[in-house]
Amino acid sequence: MLEQKNLDHLWNFDDPAASEVRFRAAMTEDKYDADELAELATQLGRAIGLQGRLEEADALLDTIDGDEPTVAVRVLLERGRLLNSGGHEAMAVPLFEQAAELADHLGEDFLAVDALHMLALADSAHAEAWTRSALEYASTAHDERTKRWMVELHSNLGWILHRAGRPTEAMVEFQLAEQWAERVGTHRQQEEAREAIQECEQTLTAAK
Repeated sequence: MLEQKNLDHLWNFDDPAASEVRFRAAMTEDKYDADELAELATQLGRAIGLQGRLEEADALLDTIDGDEPTVAVRVLLERGRLLNSGGHEAMAVPLFEQAAELADHLGEDFLAVDALHMLALADSAHAEAWTRSALEYASTAHDERTKRWMVELHSNLGWILHRAGRPTEAMVEFQLAEQWAERVGTHRQQEEAREAIQECEQTLTAAK
């Protein structure tokens, strides 16, 4: 199966149209086996969905053979994302739950954390609990790419707490996000972590 870092090279989440082109090109190469091509197809579907072409993305996912378990996890994730993007959050939740459970069973740490992270977005009433579960899972991972989730998850939890009127707790999470960003994050994540701390500081100052 494909390593996440190989997929990262094809992804530019700021430009899903360019990502679509790269995934289509990659799928014409003969270096991938059938299961790897299926994985690439799930990411092509995601790139299409991010451009708002939800029905086209859903139709593509219908064509993917999900017999291989890791491919099945990715199909569940991408179907859930499409439902979530289309305003059907409640329908997305069981798909993300299935994805998290199967990924955990397979030892696919990155995908398990991704599914828990998506559950926090789709099931907003339990966003804090899902995010804490994702953090607990990511903290035990040995893979550095999976560890990078710690940046986004601490940041997400910080904003959840900030919106709930708990800025002191939020600041702790933003500071943890910055620490993880310095360790394993991207330059952009480092900048965003610092900006979040500054905004939270303003909230705390205003509350005094």
